[in-house]
Amino acid sequence: MAAAVVAEVLTWIGTPYRHQGRRKGVGCDCLGLVIGVWTAVYGIAPEEPGSYSADWAEAGGEDRLLEAARRWFREKSPAQAAPGDLLLFRWRKELPAKHAAILSAPDRFVHAYEGTAVVESALVPQWRRRIAGVFAFPDSP
Repeated sequence: MAAAVVAEVLTWIGTPYRHQGRRKGVGCDCLGLVIGVWTAVYGIAPEEPGSYSADWAEAGGEDRLLEAARRWFREKSPAQAAPGDLLLFRWRKELPAKHAAILSAPDRFVHAYEGTAVVESALVPQWRRRIAGVFAFPDSP
């Protein structure tokens, strides 16, 4: 499954950033990227997130992204992260996870970068220390 996830997420690179979008080549945000990859791999979306504002994580205080990942993915320790895994990031320890990406290589990840597009970035220490969770895509949905 991991190879299929990596192959699919790499086809999203260059998709413009669009808040709440989830269409390859048209526009997506980080959640839309994950939902779009899931849908391409499994044929259906895991769940409908509903509308959300750009500051949704700060507004509610709930860790909604982490909770949803735990419903649909298999949680792993960060030390076990492998290409094809979902990475969730939080900007500060006291805040909920707010950013999602997919590991494309041991030291690289693909994410929808606000203000630009879907890009592949190096998993440098500044990103690593913000990891809130690592999750494997399931063998079947």
